[in-house]
Amino acid sequence: MKIIVGGAGSVGRSIIGYLSRANNDIVVVDINQEKLNEISREFDVQPVLGSISHPDIQEKIGADTADILISATANDEVNLVACQVAYSLFNVPKRIARIDSEYFLNPMWNILYNEKSLPIDLVISPDNEIAEAILRVIDIPGTKEVYSLADDKVYLVSFKCNSNCQLYNFSISDVYENFKDIRFHIVQILRDGQNFYPKPDEMLKCNDEIYMLAGKGDILSLLHNFGVEQKINENIVIFGGNAIAYDLARKLEENDNIVSCKIITNNTKAAVKLAESLDKTVVIQGEMMSDVILKDAGIDSADITIAVTEQDKDNLLVSLLARHNHICSTVSLVNSRAYDSLIDNIGDNIIIDRSAVTISKILQDIRKAGLSNAYSLGRGFGEIWEIKLKEDQPVTGRKLSDLSIPDRCKIAMIVRDEQILLPDASIVLNQDDIVIMFVSPLGIKKMEQIFAY
Repeated sequence: MKIIVGGAGSVGRSIIGYLSRANNDIVVVDINQEKLNEISREFDVQPVLGSISHPDIQEKIGADTADILISATANDEVNLVACQVAYSLFNVPKRIARIDSEYFLNPMWNILYNEKSLPIDLVISPDNEIAEAILRVIDIPGTKEVYSLADDKVYLVSFKCNSNCQLYNFSISDVYENFKDIRFHIVQILRDGQNFYPKPDEMLKCNDEIYMLAGKGDILSLLHNFGVEQKINENIVIFGGNAIAYDLARKLEENDNIVSCKIITNNTKAAVKLAESLDKTVVIQGEMMSDVILKDAGIDSADITIAVTEQDKDNLLVSLLARHNHICSTVSLVNSRAYDSLIDNIGDNIIIDRSAVTISKILQDIRKAGLSNAYSLGRGFGEIWEIKLKEDQPVTGRKLSDLSIPDRCKIAMIVRDEQILLPDASIVLNQDDIVIMFVSPLGIKKMEQIFAY
C-alpha cells in the first residue's frame, strides 16, 4: 500500500512509526529538512521537502498512485487544502486530515466534510483522542487501557495482576469456572514483554498484564474480583501546558467526582492562556520538577498525576518523581520507544502511547475488512477489530469452525442483539452480528481476506 503522510512532527512520526511495521510504501512530506532527516534515519520512508498542500509536490511524489493521503501537519488549513488537492487533481481514494482547532471540530460544521465541499474521509484530532484515552483510565481506576466496543455494550480493559489478586496462581479454566455466570474473555496476557493468548491450563502469574473483554455492566465487579484497587481519583495534577492538558482539564471540570484539578507548566504564555480559558482548574507556572512548585500543587495529596508534555523524558521523570512522593497512580504520554527501559523501571505507571492512540482512530480506514471499530493495543503488539456483519459478507452464515483463523488471532466475542456470546466452534455467524476479534500483526492480511466484502 502506498501511503503519503504530510507532516514529520510528533503526530506524523507516530503514524509513520506504526505503518512502517507493515509492508507499506511510505512517503513523508514536510517543510522542515531537519525533521525529515530525523525521521528517515529512524524509519524506511521516502522523505520529500515541501508543503503537502502544494499541487506540484503531490505531483512530484506520485499522488495519483497513492492509496491513502494522511495530512497531519500542525496547520489545519494546510491539511484541509492537501486533501482537496489530493481529491480534485490526483483522485487519491482515501484522504485523512488532522484537525486541532475546536472551530473546525464543532459538530455544527460536520456538513463541510464531504465530496462536494471538503473531500475528507476522516478527520482525526490526536490531542482530543489522547485526552479521551486518559479520561477512560481515570474513570475506571486500576486499569491501564480502556476501550469501548459494540456501541458501548462491551469494554476491553487491561490491568495488572498483582500479589493482591484473589485469582493469583489460578489456571485460566479455573478463572472462568469461578465466574461462569459472567460473559467475559481473557484475550491476551502480557508477561515479561511478550504477549500470548492463554490456554486453559495457563496459570496467572504476578505482574501479568491482562487484557479482558466483558459487558460494560460486569467490568467493575470483575476488576474487584481480580483484586484491582479501585480508589476514586478526586485530586489530579497535570504536567504540561498544551492542548491535551487543556482538553483534560476542561472535561474534568464537568466531572462532579473531581475535587481538585491543577496544571503545572513552565511556559508562561501557556499558563496565562490556560488560566483565562479554564474556570475551576488551578494553573501553576514554574519548573515542573521543583520541590517548591510540587508542594504548591499539593502533590502529596494527589490521587493521580498525568504528564502530557511534548518530551517523553520529562513525562517519565515526572512520573518517577510522583512515585517518590508516594502517588499510586501516574500517567505518562510517550511518543518513542527509546525510553522502554526507563518505562519498565516505573512499575505500574500507565503509559499512553501517542502512536497507538492516533493509529487507532484511522485503523478502520486503512484495514480492508469493513471495520466498524478498531484499536491498537499496548505498544502495538496487536489490534482489536470490531465488524458488524452484512448479509453479503462471505463469513455470514458460516460456522466459526469453518473459518481458517490464522495463528495468534482469535474470535473473542460476538454481540447478537443484546446478547453476548463467547466463541464456540458451532456458532453460526448471522447478519448484523458484531464480531470482536484479536488480530496479531502477522495475521492482519489473512484476517482482511477472511472478513473482506
